[in-house]
Parts: sequence; structure tokens; C-alpha cells
Amino acid sequence: MKIRAIAMVSPEQWGACNPLSWTMLEDAGVKLIRNDKKRLLVEDEMKELIRGCDVAICGAEPMTAEVMDQAPELRFIARCAVGLDSIDLNAARERNIGVSYVPGANADTVAELTLTHILMLIRGVQKGDALMRQGKWLRVLGRSLEELTVGIIGMGRIGRRTAKLLSAFGASIIANDIHPDESINSYLPVEWVSKNRLLKEADIVCLHVPKTPATIDMINQEELKLMKNDAFLVNTARGGLINEKALLNALNNNQLAGAGLDVYNEEPYLGGPLSKLENIIMTCHMGANTKVSRARMEIQAAECLIAYLDGDHIPRIVPDSEYDLQIAMKNR
Repeated sequence: MKIRAIAMVSPEQWGACNPLSWTMLEDAGVKLIRNDKKRLLVEDEMKELIRGCDVAICGAEPMTAEVMDQAPELRFIARCAVGLDSIDLNAARERNIGVSYVPGANADTVAELTLTHILMLIRGVQKGDALMRQGKWLRVLGRSLEELTVGIIGMGRIGRRTAKLLSAFGASIIANDIHPDESINSYLPVEWVSKNRLLKEADIVCLHVPKTPATIDMINQEELKLMKNDAFLVNTARGGLINEKALLNALNNNQLAGAGLDVYNEEPYLGGPLSKLENIIMTCHMGANTKVSRARMEIQAAECLIAYLDGDHIPRIVPDSEYDLQIAMKNR
């Protein structure tokens, strides 16, 4: 088959969960330049890998202006992820490079990890495991979701899916969103409240909002003071939403019962002060990292790239609002 394009594929796990994404691209006449290092590439490695490519598929690797400049013929980037933090969108626009992404592809799996953090926190699973490994048979007295109120800040795809899972356990759901969608009440028992009321009343607070100038440090010292001393805080959304110094202080001083984090201000988060606490559960930004989610994101990214090559309507093209948001973040 005639080669229609040369594509850099930088995600190290691409195709590991389902080879269909490879097959789709190869059948479309795409020559694939793969990341064979089996790890996340740094900027200099991206510069080397992308040379000579017309199109690219990327994940969390840095897609900076400098990387793009190594491939003067680059015309399209398909991001195999929901967030756009690692792509310089406006550098792409200046170079007439189109960008797609896969919003919603990981909603179920991020919601599942959120629920996992919640259940581990309220049932004291981490403490129970540690006691067993110390040779101690001591039953940890936990709490049940049916007696608790969960506050969800951000009722987009992931927030709604989280609410659906929690409601199946009998939890009471209160929610806050800058654009409340009351149609959700037709299928979910949700009470819409102000953010301050949510923080005061919730036994568990979950964050499911994007990182924007308005949401950076949205949970800081003052917000933590509003929460109950026996409440839990869970963030599987984006690093930077919680002021980590304020959270550390609250956890050290029993101002909160505990926290669950999958995302951090700086990643990778290795050996920081939060990791030394016993009342926190930490995972390594793995909310989307299940086999079905990885496969779904890869297939959707491949669909976008093939649509571009075919001259068809490109599903999931990045909207102008995301470009504007990135400019606002840089100017913050």
C-alpha cells in the first residue's frame, strides 16, 4: 500500500491493550515511527522522534513549539488523552497544525478510581492492611456510604459517572458546578448547593473540574477550614486544584480525617511530604489507566488521525475554548 503519511506514535503503551489501533493506522497507509524506549519521553527525545513526520499521536509527552519545529511538515496531532496540558496549543495554531483529543473516553475508569479511593478511606483499608502485615489482628471500625453525604464539585462526564456509582451504594449526593445542569436530576438524586455549603456539609468531597485560572488552589486553607474534621477529600481530576501545603497542614493537625490523591502539583510526585502521612491514599495519575480505557482512547485517536488524512469531518477536534483557556493559564 502507498504510504500516505509518516506518523510519530510517542505513547509508550500504545497498542499494548488492543492492537486494533496499530492495524487501523497501518491499513490507512500510515508509516509508524514508534517510541521503543518503553517509558515517557522527554522533550529532547520527542525532538528526535518527530523528525520527518507529517502527523503525530501523543500522550503525556511534551509537545512544545520546539518539538513541532523539528518537523516542518507536521500538520496534525492526535492526542491520546483527555487533558491538553502537554501540548502547546497556540504554537500548533501558529503553525497551522490541527489538534484532536478524546474527551470522555476515560470517564468510567476515573470515576471507578475515585470510588476506590473513597471506599479505601472510609473503610480504613490502608490501616487494616498495615496492621495485618505487622502481625496484628485488629478490626478497623469504618463508615458506610449509605450513612454519608458526598459532595461532588464539577458535574461533567466524570462527575456524573461518579455520582451514579455512589448513588448505587446509597450515598446522599450534593453537587456544585458553575453551570448546574438540572436535567441530571431526571436520573440522579442530586441536590445542587453552593460550594461553601458543600464543603461544610459533605462527609466526602470529590473534585472533578478542569485546571483553569479559576480552579487553581480552589481548595486552600480557608476551604479546608470549612470542612468537617472527620471528612475526606479526594482529587482524581488535575494537580493544582488543592493547595498541597494547606492540605499537608490540615492532615497533620487532624483538621481532616484523610485524603485520596491521584494527581499532584508537580508530577511525578516522589518522596514529597504528603507521602509520609498515614491518613492519605496516593496513586500515580492512573485514573485512565485500565485496559479498556487505554484501548478506547487509542482507537478514538486513530479515528481522528485517519479522518484528517481522508479529508473527512474530524471527530473530537479541540475547540477554540481550549486554546483560549491555555492562553489564560499562561497569563495568570
